[in-house]
Amino acid sequence: MTHPEWALKYKTKNTELRCIKGKYYLYNITSVWSPEKKRTKKVTLDQVGTISEEYGLIPTGMKRKGRIPAGESPFIDIPKEEVEFLDKFENIEDPRALKNQLYSVAEILLLTLCAVICGACGWSDVESFGRIKLNYLRQYLDYNNGTPSDDTIRRFFRNLDPDIFAKLFREWVENLAKTIGSKVIAIDGKSSRHSFDGDGNMLHMISAFATEARIVLGQEKVSDKSNEITAIPKMLDWLDVKGHIVTIDAMGCQYEIANQIIKKEGNYIFALKGNQGNLSDDIKLYFEDNMLYSEDTKLEKTSSHIDYDKRHGRLETRECRVTNNLDWLSKRHDNWQTIKSIIEIKSIREIKGKITKETRYYISSLNISADKILESIRSHWAIENSLHWVLDMSFNEDYSRIRKENAPHVMAILRHIAINLLQNAKKNQDSFKRKSIAGLRRMCGWDEKTLDLVISQKLL
Repeated sequence: MTHPEWALKYKTKNTELRCIKGKYYLYNITSVWSPEKKRTKKVTLDQVGTISEEYGLIPTGMKRKGRIPAGESPFIDIPKEEVEFLDKFENIEDPRALKNQLYSVAEILLLTLCAVICGACGWSDVESFGRIKLNYLRQYLDYNNGTPSDDTIRRFFRNLDPDIFAKLFREWVENLAKTIGSKVIAIDGKSSRHSFDGDGNMLHMISAFATEARIVLGQEKVSDKSNEITAIPKMLDWLDVKGHIVTIDAMGCQYEIANQIIKKEGNYIFALKGNQGNLSDDIKLYFEDNMLYSEDTKLEKTSSHIDYDKRHGRLETRECRVTNNLDWLSKRHDNWQTIKSIIEIKSIREIKGKITKETRYYISSLNISADKILESIRSHWAIENSLHWVLDMSFNEDYSRIRKENAPHVMAILRHIAINLLQNAKKNQDSFKRKSIAGLRRMCGWDEKTLDLVISQKLL
């Protein structure tokens, strides 16, 4: 049988080319003496690999040969136009000297991401995962030198530029906010409590979280000598909030931040506490005026909504009151011209016969009904329940002792990448929908096909 030239060029001594159902395979062969036939006979040894016109020789166990061309995906079954993790991050500037580059950037990043998804907490865990899963990793990249040691991985991440890494992360998910509709983007901060060394400060980062999609849109590190008030404007410089509702807790309740959101064609709901002294006091006194809601004086610009929540052994009643009657407020607080409504939420929680009450106040640029306002405010807690809680309880972030130089910052972003992939897999795979993040991570460690499905997720 005559084989095509693009296949024959890979045939060498002691190999044999075979065409099976239109696909070309290369095998190692040898000759052994046959006493019965009094002559040598051909014996097929192992398969070298498959040959295709587009990709050439693909060694057995690999899905793609060699370094991935720019603009192409390492996942051969994924269309090239879909941007995946490695396509975006593998071209980051390598901080290592040329003589120390036994492993490519892509090899280190793929190893670390897979290890983190499967439960690795520190560098030695990543090294152990690489040794055990080397054959799996070679399905995607060469790993000609095996997998790197924990020291190699540690040095690589300590010297990686976290600002560039964060920028690449934002580019990876940059179109997501445009595709999820007019939804809530929650902004909140979190500290990694053991990410300090000696007298150093722990890492504190604010994150932007798409509450409906449960996807991290980006993060900004809080300067050691500053707080969230200075970090939030930096985040808003690059975050696309057009058509979205930005929710921030009381720390970010600043009129400059409100003006920045409105300028970028977004809306906001801010929690209000004592850090806005006069404004907070005035709004509290306004809602405490019982005459405001009497039948005789009830204003047309006021709405209310009551919501009941019974689960996890508790009964919670929330009464949300919203008013747009703000002529008095704009006169007393010139800096807050963007406020279109003020909100009061009274919560009554009953657990095993014990009743607790709480009243919270908010300001907003929105002019919508009380039920919609309450829904948006409740959405804000997704950043605590679906991001911060998951990082602490599933990823054990608070107890991570990755603490030197740039490594804590970069690893925090890598955990966000892992969460995005896991959340997206839960959304797109019916069999994962009822799995917790912790449970899905365990499945990835047990089953390579599950890990394949997670790391090949597209976000759009």
